[in-house]
Amino acid sequence: MQLTEAQLRKIIREALLIEGDPPRGRGRKPPGSDRRLYTDEDPTDTVKVRFRTRADVVATLSKPSFRAKSHARQSQIINLIHQRLRVAHDRAKDPDTRRRLKRALDYITDRKERSKERTQQLKRREGIKK
Repeated sequence: MQLTEAQLRKIIREALLIEGDPPRGRGRKPPGSDRRLYTDEDPTDTVKVRFRTRADVVATLSKPSFRAKSHARQSQIINLIHQRLRVAHDRAKDPDTRRRLKRALDYITDRKERSKERTQQLKRREGIKK
């Protein structure tokens, strides 16, 4: 019996899904997994992120759980918030919602630029130390 390509893909996908998601991360997304942008593989390293309003973003970036992270991890979190806000703003239809999201997006864009500047400072400092 000859299987079509679609049937073969379905069988392979089902076989991979049987494996399931590992309890801890392996550094990459497992085949057949539904994981996407962010996973809670290491609960000690998580920061609860809210970005509905500018105040939510400010509160998120002021949390001790955020402040305790390394600069590299903070940059990742800032980038995540920026990406999500940018998409939310682009998709929003209601004018009030767009204005609210725009204020938050402007704030996180400024923070992202300052984070980039800090990264450059750290790179220059590392270059001097070597």
